[in-house]
Amino acid sequence: MTISPEREAALLASVPTGLLIDGEWRDASDGGTFDVHDPATGKVIATLASATSEDAKAALDAADAAQADWARTPARVRSDILRRAFELINERAEDFALLMTLEMGKPLAEARGEVAYGNEFLRWFSEEAVRDYGRYLTTPEGKNKILVQNKPVGPCLLITPWNFPLAMATRKVGPAVAAGCTMVLKPAKLTPLTSQLFAAVMLEAGLPAGVLNVVSGNSASAISGPIMKDRRLRKVSFTGSTPVGRQLLKDAADNVLRTSMELGGNAPFIVFEDADLDKAVEGAMAAKMRNMGEACTAANRFLVQDTIAEEFTRKFAEAMGRLKPGRGTEDSSTVGPLIDGGARDDVHQLVSAAVSAGAEAVCGGEPIDGDGYFYAPTVLGNVPNDAAILNEEIFGPVAPVTTFETEEQAIRLANASEYGLASYLFTQDYARMFRVAEQIEFGMVGFNAGVISNAAAPFGGVKQSGLGREGGAEGIAEYSTVQYIGIADPYAE
Repeated sequence: MTISPEREAALLASVPTGLLIDGEWRDASDGGTFDVHDPATGKVIATLASATSEDAKAALDAADAAQADWARTPARVRSDILRRAFELINERAEDFALLMTLEMGKPLAEARGEVAYGNEFLRWFSEEAVRDYGRYLTTPEGKNKILVQNKPVGPCLLITPWNFPLAMATRKVGPAVAAGCTMVLKPAKLTPLTSQLFAAVMLEAGLPAGVLNVVSGNSASAISGPIMKDRRLRKVSFTGSTPVGRQLLKDAADNVLRTSMELGGNAPFIVFEDADLDKAVEGAMAAKMRNMGEACTAANRFLVQDTIAEEFTRKFAEAMGRLKPGRGTEDSSTVGPLIDGGARDDVHQLVSAAVSAGAEAVCGGEPIDGDGYFYAPTVLGNVPNDAAILNEEIFGPVAPVTTFETEEQAIRLANASEYGLASYLFTQDYARMFRVAEQIEFGMVGFNAGVISNAAAPFGGVKQSGLGREGGAEGIAEYSTVQYIGIADPYAE
Protein backbone atom coordinates (compact mmCIF):
# COMPACT_ATOMS: atom_id res chain seq x y z
CA MET A 1 0.00 0.00 0.00
CA THR A 2 1.35 3.42 -0.96
CA ILE A 3 2.13 5.53 2.13
CA SER A 4 -0.17 8.50 2.64
CA PRO A 5 1.15 12.08 3.00
CA GLU A 6 -0.52 12.21 6.43
CA ARG A 7 1.48 9.18 7.60
CA GLU A 8 4.70 10.74 6.34
CA ALA A 9 3.96 14.06 8.05
CA ALA A 10 3.09 12.41 11.37
CA LEU A 11 6.34 10.42 11.39
CA LEU A 12 8.49 13.42 10.49
CA ALA A 13 6.85 15.47 13.23
CA SER A 14 7.84 12.81 15.80
CA VAL A 15 11.57 12.96 15.05
CA PRO A 16 13.70 15.20 17.31
CA THR A 17 15.27 18.07 15.38
CA GLY A 18 17.74 19.37 17.96
CA LEU A 19 21.23 18.41 19.04
CA LEU A 20 21.46 15.65 21.66
CA ILE A 21 23.98 16.79 24.27
CA ASP A 22 24.17 15.33 27.79
CA GLY A 23 20.77 13.70 27.47
CA GLU A 24 18.92 16.84 26.35
CA TRP A 25 17.73 17.96 22.94
CA ARG A 26 18.79 21.55 22.35
CA ASP A 27 19.09 24.18 19.64
CA ALA A 28 22.42 25.06 18.07
CA SER A 29 24.37 27.64 20.05
CA ASP A 30 23.99 30.20 17.26
CA GLY A 31 20.43 29.17 16.34
CA GLY A 32 21.57 27.84 12.96
CA THR A 33 19.63 25.18 11.02
CA PHE A 34 19.89 23.08 7.87
CA ASP A 35 17.35 21.36 5.66
CA VAL A 36 16.90 17.68 4.79
CA HIS A 37 15.51 16.83 1.35
CA ASP A 38 13.63 13.88 -0.13
CA PRO A 39 15.82 12.78 -3.07
CA ALA A 40 12.77 11.37 -4.87
CA THR A 41 11.16 14.82 -5.06
CA GLY A 42 13.85 17.33 -4.12
CA LYS A 43 11.49 18.82 -1.51
CA VAL A 44 12.46 19.80 2.03
CA ILE A 45 11.11 17.30 4.57
CA ALA A 46 12.72 18.54 7.80
CA THR A 47 14.81 21.32 9.31
CA LEU A 48 17.37 20.44 11.99
CA ALA A 49 19.65 22.33 14.33
CA SER A 50 23.09 22.82 12.76
CA ALA A 51 25.89 22.23 15.24
CA THR A 52 28.70 24.73 15.68
CA SER A 53 32.24 24.10 16.96
CA GLU A 54 30.98 25.23 20.36
CA ASP A 55 28.25 22.59 20.25
CA ALA A 56 30.78 19.95 19.23
CA LYS A 57 32.93 20.82 22.23
CA ALA A 58 29.87 20.65 24.51
CA ALA A 59 29.10 17.17 23.15
CA LEU A 60 32.65 16.01 23.91
CA ASP A 61 32.43 17.64 27.36
CA ALA A 62 29.36 15.52 28.06
CA ALA A 63 30.98 12.34 26.73
CA ASP A 64 34.13 12.93 28.78
CA ALA A 65 32.15 13.64 31.95
CA ALA A 66 30.15 10.43 31.54
CA GLN A 67 33.08 8.18 30.63
CA ALA A 68 34.32 7.12 34.07
CA ASP A 69 30.90 6.10 35.41
CA TRP A 70 29.94 4.43 32.15
CA ALA A 71 33.18 2.41 32.08
CA ARG A 72 32.37 1.12 35.57
CA THR A 73 28.81 0.18 34.62
CA PRO A 74 28.46 -3.62 34.75
CA ALA A 75 28.56 -5.39 31.42
CA ARG A 76 25.14 -6.92 32.07
CA VAL A 77 23.61 -3.46 32.42
CA ARG A 78 25.15 -2.35 29.13
CA SER A 79 23.96 -5.57 27.54
CA ASP A 80 20.40 -5.07 28.78
CA ILE A 81 20.27 -1.52 27.39
CA LEU A 82 21.32 -2.74 23.95
CA ARG A 83 18.79 -5.55 24.08
CA ARG A 84 15.99 -3.15 25.06
CA ALA A 85 16.97 -0.86 22.18
CA PHE A 86 16.85 -3.85 19.83
CA GLU A 87 13.31 -4.65 20.97
CA LEU A 88 12.17 -1.03 20.70
CA ILE A 89 13.47 -0.76 17.14
CA ASN A 90 11.67 -3.99 16.27
CA GLU A 91 8.48 -2.42 17.58
CA ARG A 92 9.05 0.70 15.47
CA ALA A 93 10.50 -1.05 12.44
CA GLU A 94 7.97 0.51 10.06
CA ASP A 95 8.78 3.99 11.34
CA PHE A 96 12.50 3.49 10.82
CA ALA A 97 11.97 2.01 7.37
CA LEU A 98 9.72 4.84 6.22
CA LEU A 99 12.06 7.47 7.65
CA MET A 100 15.00 6.02 5.72
CA THR A 101 12.94 5.93 2.55
CA LEU A 102 11.96 9.56 2.95
CA GLU A 103 15.44 10.93 3.60
CA MET A 104 17.57 8.53 1.56
CA GLY A 105 15.27 7.26 -1.20
CA LYS A 106 15.54 3.48 -1.01
CA PRO A 107 12.31 1.52 -1.58
CA LEU A 108 10.40 0.57 1.55
CA ALA A 109 11.08 -3.14 1.09
CA GLU A 110 14.81 -2.47 1.06
CA ALA A 111 14.55 -0.05 3.97
CA ARG A 112 12.83 -2.78 5.99
CA GLY A 113 15.78 -5.02 5.17
CA GLU A 114 18.17 -2.41 6.52
CA VAL A 115 16.19 -2.13 9.74
CA ALA A 116 16.49 -5.88 10.25
CA TYR A 117 20.20 -5.88 9.34
CA GLY A 118 21.13 -2.77 11.29
CA ASN A 119 19.22 -3.80 14.37
CA GLU A 120 21.12 -7.08 14.54
CA PHE A 121 24.23 -5.14 15.58
CA LEU A 122 22.44 -4.13 18.76
CA ARG A 123 21.43 -7.71 19.51
CA TRP A 124 24.88 -9.07 18.58
CA PHE A 125 26.77 -6.61 20.75
CA SER A 126 24.32 -7.01 23.61
CA GLU A 127 25.58 -10.60 23.66
CA GLU A 128 29.25 -9.68 23.14
CA ALA A 129 29.17 -7.16 26.00
CA VAL A 130 29.17 -9.92 28.61
CA ARG A 131 31.72 -12.07 26.75
CA ASP A 132 34.61 -9.62 26.49
CA TYR A 133 37.22 -12.06 27.77
CA GLY A 134 40.65 -11.35 29.21
CA ARG A 135 43.10 -14.06 30.33
CA TYR A 136 45.15 -15.21 33.31
CA LEU A 137 48.25 -17.35 33.09
CA THR A 138 51.69 -18.01 34.48
CA THR A 139 54.85 -16.68 32.84
CA PRO A 140 56.89 -19.35 31.04
CA GLU A 141 59.62 -19.31 33.70
CA GLY A 142 56.97 -19.71 36.42
CA LYS A 143 57.87 -16.70 38.56
CA ASN A 144 54.97 -14.31 37.87
CA LYS A 145 51.33 -14.30 36.89
CA ILE A 146 50.00 -12.53 33.82
CA LEU A 147 46.61 -10.84 34.07
CA VAL A 148 45.26 -9.36 30.82
CA GLN A 149 42.05 -7.36 30.79
CA ASN A 150 40.16 -5.28 28.24
CA LYS A 151 39.18 -1.72 29.11
CA PRO A 152 37.11 0.80 27.14
CA VAL A 153 39.30 2.96 24.94
CA GLY A 154 37.44 6.10 26.04
CA PRO A 155 35.39 8.84 24.36
CA CYS A 156 34.83 8.18 20.66
CA LEU A 157 33.90 10.25 17.63
CA LEU A 158 31.66 8.26 15.29
CA ILE A 159 31.18 9.65 11.78
CA THR A 160 28.56 7.91 9.64
CA PRO A 161 27.68 8.19 5.93
CA TRP A 162 24.36 8.92 4.26
CA ASN A 163 23.77 5.64 2.43
CA PHE A 164 22.82 3.32 5.33
CA PRO A 165 21.44 5.71 7.97
CA LEU A 166 20.53 3.08 10.58
CA ALA A 167 23.04 0.27 10.00
CA MET A 168 26.07 2.55 10.00
CA ALA A 169 24.99 4.05 13.32
CA THR A 170 24.19 0.76 15.05
CA ARG A 171 27.39 -0.83 13.72
CA LYS A 172 29.41 1.80 15.61
CA VAL A 173 27.22 2.64 18.60
CA GLY A 174 26.53 -1.03 19.43
CA PRO A 175 30.13 -2.08 20.11
CA ALA A 176 31.00 1.25 21.74
CA VAL A 177 28.16 0.82 24.24
CA ALA A 178 29.11 -2.83 24.79
CA ALA A 179 32.76 -1.95 25.48
CA GLY A 180 31.90 0.90 27.86
CA CYS A 181 32.79 3.89 25.68
CA THR A 182 30.99 7.22 25.49
CA MET A 183 30.36 8.77 22.09
CA VAL A 184 29.81 11.79 19.93
CA LEU A 185 27.91 10.69 16.83
CA LYS A 186 28.04 12.89 13.74
CA PRO A 187 25.58 11.67 11.09
CA ALA A 188 25.80 12.75 7.45
CA LYS A 189 23.90 15.97 6.85
CA LEU A 190 22.04 14.39 3.90
CA THR A 191 20.39 11.72 6.08
CA PRO A 192 20.46 12.67 9.78
CA LEU A 193 16.83 11.88 10.67
CA THR A 194 17.29 8.15 11.24
CA SER A 195 20.15 8.81 13.66
CA GLN A 196 17.98 11.30 15.53
CA LEU A 197 15.23 8.73 15.98
CA PHE A 198 17.77 6.03 16.86
CA ALA A 199 19.29 8.22 19.56
CA ALA A 200 15.83 8.84 21.01
CA VAL A 201 15.29 5.08 21.18
CA MET A 202 18.65 4.59 22.94
CA LEU A 203 17.58 7.08 25.61
CA GLU A 204 14.25 5.31 25.96
CA ALA A 205 16.13 2.04 26.40
CA GLY A 206 17.91 3.49 29.43
CA LEU A 207 21.21 4.81 28.09
CA PRO A 208 22.48 7.37 30.64
CA ALA A 209 22.83 11.03 29.73
CA GLY A 210 26.11 11.91 28.04
CA VAL A 211 26.94 8.40 26.86
CA LEU A 212 25.59 9.08 23.36
CA ASN A 213 25.62 12.63 22.02
CA VAL A 214 24.43 13.46 18.48
CA VAL A 215 25.53 16.56 16.57
CA SER A 216 24.52 17.05 12.93
CA GLY A 217 25.23 20.13 10.90
CA ASN A 218 26.01 21.90 7.68
CA SER A 219 29.76 21.84 8.24
CA ALA A 220 31.44 18.51 8.96
CA SER A 221 34.77 20.19 9.70
CA ALA A 222 33.21 22.59 12.20
CA ILE A 223 32.07 19.56 14.19
CA SER A 224 34.91 17.06 13.76
CA GLY A 225 37.77 19.59 13.67
CA PRO A 226 37.72 20.77 17.29
CA ILE A 227 36.88 17.30 18.60
CA MET A 228 39.80 15.70 16.75
CA LYS A 229 42.20 18.27 18.25
CA ASP A 230 40.97 17.66 21.80
CA ARG A 231 43.20 15.30 23.81
CA ARG A 232 40.20 13.87 25.66
CA LEU A 233 39.09 12.09 22.50
CA ARG A 234 40.57 8.59 22.29
CA LYS A 235 39.13 7.11 19.11
CA VAL A 236 37.60 8.04 15.78
CA SER A 237 35.53 5.65 13.66
CA PHE A 238 34.70 6.83 10.16
CA THR A 239 32.75 5.37 7.24
CA GLY A 240 32.99 7.33 4.02
CA SER A 241 35.26 8.25 1.15
CA THR A 242 38.94 7.39 1.03
CA PRO A 243 40.12 11.02 0.57
CA VAL A 244 38.26 12.12 3.71
CA GLY A 245 39.52 9.05 5.56
CA ARG A 246 43.11 9.90 4.67
CA GLN A 247 42.69 13.40 6.08
CA LEU A 248 41.16 12.08 9.28
CA LEU A 249 44.09 9.67 9.67
CA LYS A 250 46.47 12.60 9.38
CA ASP A 251 44.50 14.54 11.97
CA ALA A 252 44.33 11.48 14.24
CA ALA A 253 48.13 11.17 14.21
CA ASP A 254 48.58 14.37 16.20
CA ASN A 255 46.82 12.87 19.23
CA VAL A 256 47.73 9.24 18.42
CA LEU A 257 44.05 8.30 18.26
CA ARG A 258 42.74 4.80 17.75
CA THR A 259 41.14 4.71 14.31
CA SER A 260 38.66 2.56 12.43
CA MET A 261 38.33 3.49 8.76
CA GLU A 262 35.79 1.89 6.43
CA LEU A 263 36.50 3.65 3.15
CA GLY A 264 35.88 3.27 -0.58
CA GLY A 265 35.44 0.12 -2.60
CA ASN A 266 35.69 -1.18 -6.14
CA ALA A 267 34.28 -4.67 -5.80
CA PRO A 268 34.95 -7.20 -8.58
CA PHE A 269 32.19 -9.70 -9.38
CA ILE A 270 33.93 -12.67 -11.03
CA VAL A 271 31.89 -15.19 -13.00
CA PHE A 272 33.63 -18.35 -14.25
CA GLU A 273 32.32 -20.44 -17.12
CA ASP A 274 31.28 -23.29 -14.80
CA ALA A 275 29.02 -21.01 -12.72
CA ASP A 276 25.27 -21.51 -12.53
CA LEU A 277 24.36 -18.52 -14.71
CA ASP A 278 20.90 -17.99 -13.28
CA LYS A 279 22.30 -17.92 -9.74
CA ALA A 280 25.12 -15.66 -10.91
CA VAL A 281 22.62 -13.19 -12.36
CA GLU A 282 20.57 -13.34 -9.17
CA GLY A 283 23.73 -12.70 -7.18
CA ALA A 284 24.73 -9.88 -9.53
CA MET A 285 21.40 -8.15 -8.99
CA ALA A 286 21.81 -8.38 -5.21
CA ALA A 287 25.44 -7.27 -5.23
CA LYS A 288 24.87 -4.41 -7.67
CA MET A 289 21.45 -3.05 -6.85
CA ARG A 290 21.44 -3.03 -3.08
CA ASN A 291 20.82 0.61 -2.20
CA MET A 292 20.62 1.56 -5.91
CA GLY A 293 24.31 0.71 -6.15
CA GLU A 294 25.12 3.36 -3.54
CA ALA A 295 27.12 1.03 -1.30
CA CYS A 296 30.83 0.54 -0.75
CA THR A 297 30.25 -3.20 -1.10
CA ALA A 298 28.35 -2.84 -4.39
CA ALA A 299 29.69 -4.92 -7.28
CA ASN A 300 31.51 -2.36 -9.38
CA ARG A 301 33.24 -4.46 -12.06
CA PHE A 302 31.73 -7.59 -13.59
CA LEU A 303 34.57 -9.83 -14.76
CA VAL A 304 33.01 -12.61 -16.82
CA GLN A 305 34.81 -15.46 -18.57
CA ASP A 306 34.70 -14.77 -22.30
CA THR A 307 32.92 -18.03 -23.20
CA ILE A 308 29.77 -17.02 -21.25
CA ALA A 309 29.99 -13.23 -21.31
CA GLU A 310 27.36 -12.69 -24.00
CA GLU A 311 24.76 -14.90 -22.32
CA PHE A 312 25.45 -13.48 -18.86
CA THR A 313 25.21 -9.90 -20.13
CA ARG A 314 21.90 -10.59 -21.88
CA LYS A 315 20.32 -12.23 -18.82
CA PHE A 316 21.68 -9.55 -16.52
CA ALA A 317 20.28 -6.77 -18.72
CA GLU A 318 16.89 -8.46 -18.83
CA ALA A 319 16.80 -8.59 -15.02
CA MET A 320 17.91 -4.96 -14.69
CA GLY A 321 15.34 -3.90 -17.27
CA ARG A 322 12.52 -5.31 -15.15
CA LEU A 323 13.26 -2.92 -12.28
CA LYS A 324 10.75 -0.12 -11.71
CA PRO A 325 12.24 3.25 -10.70
CA GLY A 326 10.01 5.31 -8.44
CA ARG A 327 9.60 7.00 -5.09
CA GLY A 328 10.27 4.40 -2.44
CA THR A 329 6.89 4.86 -0.77
CA GLU A 330 5.08 3.62 -3.89
CA ASP A 331 4.19 -0.07 -4.13
CA SER A 332 5.47 -0.38 -7.69
CA SER A 333 8.95 1.01 -6.93
CA THR A 334 11.86 -1.45 -6.93
CA VAL A 335 14.66 1.08 -7.33
CA GLY A 336 14.83 4.55 -5.85
CA PRO A 337 16.64 7.77 -6.74
CA LEU A 338 20.28 8.64 -6.24
CA ILE A 339 21.01 10.83 -3.24
CA ASP A 340 21.24 14.15 -5.11
CA GLY A 341 21.73 15.78 -8.50
CA GLY A 342 25.49 15.79 -8.25
CA ALA A 343 25.57 12.03 -7.68
CA ARG A 344 23.34 11.47 -10.72
CA ASP A 345 25.57 13.70 -12.87
CA ASP A 346 28.70 11.85 -11.75
CA VAL A 347 27.18 8.49 -12.68
CA HIS A 348 26.13 9.72 -16.11
CA GLN A 349 29.58 11.10 -16.81
CA LEU A 350 31.09 7.68 -16.10
CA VAL A 351 28.56 5.98 -18.38
CA SER A 352 29.07 8.48 -21.20
CA ALA A 353 32.85 8.11 -21.01
CA ALA A 354 32.57 4.30 -21.11
CA VAL A 355 30.29 4.38 -24.17
CA SER A 356 32.70 6.78 -25.88
CA ALA A 357 35.50 4.29 -25.15
CA GLY A 358 33.61 1.50 -26.92
CA ALA A 359 31.20 0.06 -24.34
CA GLU A 360 27.60 -0.73 -25.31
CA ALA A 361 24.61 0.34 -23.20
CA VAL A 362 22.68 -2.94 -23.31
CA CYS A 363 19.97 -1.36 -21.15
CA GLY A 364 19.54 2.04 -19.55
CA GLY A 365 22.37 4.53 -19.90
CA GLU A 366 20.45 7.76 -19.22
CA PRO A 367 19.05 9.86 -16.37
CA ILE A 368 15.28 9.62 -15.97
CA ASP A 369 13.38 12.86 -16.59
CA GLY A 370 11.04 14.24 -13.96
CA ASP A 371 11.16 14.95 -10.24
CA GLY A 372 13.97 13.57 -8.12
CA TYR A 373 17.38 12.20 -9.00
CA PHE A 374 16.62 8.95 -10.81
CA TYR A 375 18.98 7.10 -13.14
CA ALA A 376 17.91 4.18 -15.32
CA PRO A 377 19.32 0.79 -14.23
CA THR A 378 22.15 0.21 -16.70
CA VAL A 379 24.22 -2.68 -17.99
CA LEU A 380 27.25 -1.86 -20.12
CA GLY A 381 28.59 -4.65 -22.32
CA ASN A 382 31.96 -5.03 -24.05
CA VAL A 383 33.66 -2.63 -21.66
CA PRO A 384 37.38 -2.36 -22.46
CA ASN A 385 39.61 -3.58 -19.63
CA ASP A 386 41.28 -0.17 -19.45
CA ALA A 387 38.03 1.87 -19.31
CA ALA A 388 37.96 4.51 -16.58
CA ILE A 389 34.64 3.25 -15.22
CA LEU A 390 36.38 0.08 -14.03
CA ASN A 391 38.68 2.13 -11.80
CA GLU A 392 36.05 4.41 -10.24
CA GLU A 393 33.56 3.72 -7.47
CA ILE A 394 30.35 4.16 -9.49
CA PHE A 395 27.88 4.53 -6.58
CA GLY A 396 24.87 4.10 -8.81
CA PRO A 397 22.76 1.51 -10.70
CA VAL A 398 25.35 0.89 -13.42
CA ALA A 399 26.99 -2.47 -14.12
CA PRO A 400 30.00 -2.56 -16.49
CA VAL A 401 30.78 -6.03 -17.89
CA THR A 402 34.25 -6.92 -19.12
CA THR A 403 35.81 -10.28 -19.95
CA PHE A 404 38.75 -12.49 -19.05
CA GLU A 405 40.13 -15.72 -20.50
CA THR A 406 41.92 -17.49 -17.63
CA GLU A 407 41.75 -17.72 -13.86
CA GLU A 408 45.11 -15.98 -13.60
CA GLN A 409 43.87 -13.07 -15.68
CA ALA A 410 40.72 -12.78 -13.56
CA ILE A 411 42.82 -12.53 -10.41
CA ARG A 412 45.10 -9.95 -12.00
CA LEU A 413 42.15 -7.81 -13.12
CA ALA A 414 40.47 -8.11 -9.72
CA ASN A 415 43.61 -6.92 -7.94
CA ALA A 416 44.19 -4.04 -10.37
CA SER A 417 42.62 -1.55 -7.97
CA GLU A 418 43.80 0.53 -5.04
CA TYR A 419 40.73 -0.67 -3.13
CA GLY A 420 40.22 -3.97 -1.34
CA LEU A 421 36.88 -4.13 0.46
CA ALA A 422 34.33 -6.62 -0.93
CA SER A 423 34.61 -9.09 -3.80
CA TYR A 424 32.32 -11.75 -5.27
CA LEU A 425 33.14 -15.07 -6.92
CA PHE A 426 30.78 -17.41 -8.79
CA THR A 427 31.98 -20.90 -9.65
CA GLN A 428 30.96 -24.46 -8.80
CA ASP A 429 34.59 -25.43 -8.23
CA TYR A 430 35.39 -25.26 -4.50
CA ALA A 431 39.11 -25.71 -5.12
CA ARG A 432 38.99 -22.65 -7.38
CA MET A 433 37.12 -20.74 -4.70
CA PHE A 434 39.97 -21.31 -2.24
CA ARG A 435 42.66 -20.57 -4.82
CA VAL A 436 41.10 -17.30 -5.87
CA ALA A 437 40.21 -16.21 -2.32
CA GLU A 438 43.82 -16.72 -1.24
CA GLN A 439 45.14 -14.60 -4.09
CA ILE A 440 42.72 -11.69 -4.37
CA GLU A 441 43.45 -8.69 -2.15
CA PHE A 442 40.10 -8.06 -0.48
CA GLY A 443 38.91 -8.10 3.10
CA MET A 444 35.68 -9.92 2.20
CA VAL A 445 34.82 -12.54 -0.41
CA GLY A 446 31.32 -13.66 -1.35
CA PHE A 447 31.28 -17.20 -2.78
CA ASN A 448 28.15 -17.78 -4.87
CA ALA A 449 26.51 -15.08 -2.75
CA GLY A 450 25.67 -11.49 -3.67
CA VAL A 451 25.07 -10.23 -0.11
CA ILE A 452 27.53 -11.15 2.64
CA SER A 453 27.22 -8.42 5.29
CA ASN A 454 26.20 -9.77 8.69
CA ALA A 455 26.47 -8.50 12.23
CA ALA A 456 28.28 -11.68 13.26
CA ALA A 457 30.97 -11.27 10.58
CA PRO A 458 34.00 -8.94 10.55
CA PHE A 459 33.32 -6.19 8.00
CA GLY A 460 36.30 -4.31 6.57
CA GLY A 461 38.91 -4.08 3.87
CA VAL A 462 42.57 -3.75 2.98
CA LYS A 463 44.68 -1.30 0.97
CA GLN A 464 42.87 2.02 0.41
CA SER A 465 39.59 0.54 1.70
CA GLY A 466 40.50 1.15 5.29
CA LEU A 467 41.62 -0.14 8.68
CA GLY A 468 39.92 -2.24 11.33
CA ARG A 469 36.78 -4.35 11.36
CA GLU A 470 33.16 -3.77 12.34
CA GLY A 471 30.89 -6.58 13.50
CA GLY A 472 31.83 -10.07 14.60
CA ALA A 473 33.99 -10.86 17.59
CA GLU A 474 36.45 -8.34 16.20
CA GLY A 475 34.00 -5.45 16.46
CA ILE A 476 34.16 -4.89 20.21
CA ALA A 477 37.97 -5.07 20.17
CA GLU A 478 38.02 -1.87 18.11
CA TYR A 479 36.63 -0.05 21.17
CA SER A 480 38.82 -1.73 23.76
CA THR A 481 42.37 -1.30 24.93
CA VAL A 482 44.42 -4.12 26.45
CA GLN A 483 45.93 -3.76 29.91
CA TYR A 484 48.54 -6.20 31.24
CA ILE A 485 49.13 -6.58 34.98
CA GLY A 486 52.24 -8.49 36.07
CA ILE A 487 51.69 -10.14 39.46
CA ALA A 488 54.48 -11.48 41.59
CA ASP A 489 53.82 -15.15 42.39
CA PRO A 490 54.21 -15.56 46.18
CA TYR A 491 54.79 -19.28 45.76
CA ALA A 492 57.54 -18.99 43.16
CA GLU A 493 61.04 -19.93 44.33
